[in-house]
Amino acid sequence: MQYTFDFSPVLAAWPLLLNGAIQTLKISAISMTLGMSLGIIIVSMRMGTSNAIRTFAIGYIELIRNTPLLVQVFFVYFGLPSIGVQMSAEEAAILALTLNCAAYAAEIVRGGVESIRKGQVEAGRALGLHTLDVYRFVVFRPAIRAVYPALCSQFVLLMLNSSLVASVSAEELTYVGQIIDSQTFRSFEVYFVLGAIYLALAQILSIALQAIGRSYFSYPVK
Repeated sequence: MQYTFDFSPVLAAWPLLLNGAIQTLKISAISMTLGMSLGIIIVSMRMGTSNAIRTFAIGYIELIRNTPLLVQVFFVYFGLPSIGVQMSAEEAAILALTLNCAAYAAEIVRGGVESIRKGQVEAGRALGLHTLDVYRFVVFRPAIRAVYPALCSQFVLLMLNSSLVASVSAEELTYVGQIIDSQTFRSFEVYFVLGAIYLALAQILSIALQAIGRSYFSYPVK
């Protein structure tokens, strides 16, 4: 059986692919930002003095990290409406990805926080810094700087895993690819192009995250 490759029907749908790529980056960027913020909160809860709060944080991390992302997406989109929580496919995708990102980010950041010596915290307090400033500048910023490469890898993985939200009809790149495939019946060409686009997006995101890291975490040279 011979197969004739024809990429023209797929390439002709480039406006749809471009929009899908933009939507993928949009969903990923929102989820990364919210997930990182929530992750820092979870770290603070896990390292707190309250046993109940610490247990809740540990339980949340273990629950998210030991269940498939696809199941989490289905739970948010199909399960929550059963208790009256209605949301669009895009909103469900962002919520599921945010909750997933938060658990992994929390564990990565915790590793960085635990590398901070107690003497640094005591020095910050001795200088008269407010408790919030101590955690912001003396604890979390150096901690995140130390684990930033791992966070970047996690964010790129999140962007790639966002393809799973196509299963609930969130209009991102993979969903657009499925539509094109159903119209052209060019499965090989469609998913070959999708793979190339995801590869390009991963490289672009990596470069952008590295630039952010150099801008935010670099120390001024005197």
